[in-house]
Amino acid sequence: MSDWKPLEVFGLAKAEKQAWLLDELNRLTLHHQAHCAPYANLLAGQGQQAGVAESLDAVPFVAARLFKMLCLSSTQPEDVFKTLTSSGTTSQVKSQIVLDRDTAALQSKVLVSLLSSFTGKARRPMLIIDHDGLTGDKAGFSARGAGVQGLSFLGRDHTYALNSDMTPNWPVIDEFIAKYTNAPVLIFGFTFMVWQHFIEPLIASDRSNLLPQALLFHSGGWKKLQDQAVSNEVFKTMVRQALGEGVAVHNFYGMVEQIGSVFVECEQGHLHAPSYADVIIRDQETLEVKNIGESGLIQVLSFIPKSYPGHSILTEDLGRLLGEGDCPCGRKGRYFEVLGRLPKTEVRGCSDVF
Repeated sequence: MSDWKPLEVFGLAKAEKQAWLLDELNRLTLHHQAHCAPYANLLAGQGQQAGVAESLDAVPFVAARLFKMLCLSSTQPEDVFKTLTSSGTTSQVKSQIVLDRDTAALQSKVLVSLLSSFTGKARRPMLIIDHDGLTGDKAGFSARGAGVQGLSFLGRDHTYALNSDMTPNWPVIDEFIAKYTNAPVLIFGFTFMVWQHFIEPLIASDRSNLLPQALLFHSGGWKKLQDQAVSNEVFKTMVRQALGEGVAVHNFYGMVEQIGSVFVECEQGHLHAPSYADVIIRDQETLEVKNIGESGLIQVLSFIPKSYPGHSILTEDLGRLLGEGDCPCGRKGRYFEVLGRLPKTEVRGCSDVF
């Protein structure tokens, strides 16, 4: 694996990024072909030669749903550090993602590098919109627990805002607000939980301008908000009504099948692919690559997954590529939007099944 640390998070030119990432992905394809028999069989069945892709869109991909059907691992059982599970609302079948220590450590380091480009290097006091029993099982836990643990490295004085029954823990919340009203703080939670269990109760209690220097990261669980006619813009407006007009609100897109690779929303409202990952949009019928402005299935690419063949995944999410290298925010690379789930597939959301 090449050294990723010197790479500017959103600073690689198109040709440089494609060359670096393609080399990493080809190396991973060869690795997983040699160490994961089901993955090797999949490539053989598709008539694909591993490790020789000449472009990013030629890298073999695995359908995200396959992780619900098979335990795909390129790691010896004795080297498994933890197993992550996805959440689902209509099925008990969950994805199982096997991590060894090296992959788990790399995911954490890349995530911190990526998100600290938004938060700055200093660790902020952190308010987590969840309960403190979520990450108790160190050997394996849900995508929600993994998300909380991953982002916790960005913060200090970690404070859990909810009781175990998901009601607001008002004494804890009030103490945090009193302590850090005039300080930069970090807030993290899954979208629906932030809305229902934190922002709505704050507004109902007629509070405002509570943490005006906060930065909020949130992800997942948009389906329930859309059912309530809560758009991204409405969400941001109400967050700022409760916490302060200066609050920075950043949604991000990611999944347990490729955890550590997240696509963060910039100030323009666009999701960005960092230097270490990329996104491709494919026609949902033919799987042909779509152009800028055309919608289709989202394929995600990442150099991180070495313990399991998750470096190239075709998701069941629909999206649209908005541009590459020309976002007004100044970040390089591709930027896109998520349009929803492929019809008749399971609605997945880490916050939907607490």
